[in-house]
Amino acid sequence: MKNIVSILVISNAVEANLLDEILTEKDIPHIIRSFHDLAYDGLWQTPTAWGQLDAPPEFREEILKIYNEMSLPDNLVDPE
Repeated sequence: MKNIVSILVISNAVEANLLDEILTEKDIPHIIRSFHDLAYDGLWQTPTAWGQLDAPPEFREEILKIYNEMSLPDNLVDPE
């Protein structure tokens, strides 16, 4: 994949896996990189920055739309 840019920061592994599945299903090229570093035992992996998603810039809007839709409060499961 030539010419990729950072699209968004991913908060956690669950979010990363879900987004990866959706984008793969839609044939949207992407790379998800974790900030986990074995040398530092995940020291740089904070609760607000698990990793990032990189993709060709022409897919930015579609990826952000998918990400925002999967993050809507209506999509959350009520624990009742």
